[in-house]
Amino acid sequence: MKPQTLFLFLLGFTLVGGCASNLSGESYSRSEVRTVQQVEYGTIEQLRPVRIEGTKTPIGAAAGAAVGGIAGASAGDNATGQVMAVIGAVVGGLAGAAIEEGVTQTSGVEITLKMDDGRTIAIVQELSPNERFSVGDRVRVIYSGENIRVAH
Repeated sequence: MKPQTLFLFLLGFTLVGGCASNLSGESYSRSEVRTVQQVEYGTIEQLRPVRIEGTKTPIGAAAGAAVGGIAGASAGDNATGQVMAVIGAVVGGLAGAAIEEGVTQTSGVEITLKMDDGRTIAIVQELSPNERFSVGDRVRVIYSGENIRVAH
């Protein structure tokens, strides 16, 4: 593999990894900082491990297509290189999209709660090494707009 192709592959991989956001209860977006949030209390009734699918942005496909196109173009003479560039771009784009989704998917937990007002709700969030939940735990449900999280 040529050094330019390797560099583009690593650059694309870095861009894809940089797109991943944290979906745990400990992570706040910049727009959530210094805003009023509502707090309700409840008890955990059930925990279920889930898989949170990865992102599907055009960045992974574009990075893969660029790397595949350049790698394909370097194969053979001028005419063969052009055909291989197209094939490499298509295959690279598909591979880049799949890599992006695989790199950005994460483990999560579905938390079923019995709220103090009698409602039963379920919230999915990314697993966090600093927050361990157990059935029977009394927890806070913190929400603002569309964002909601469970915390001790």
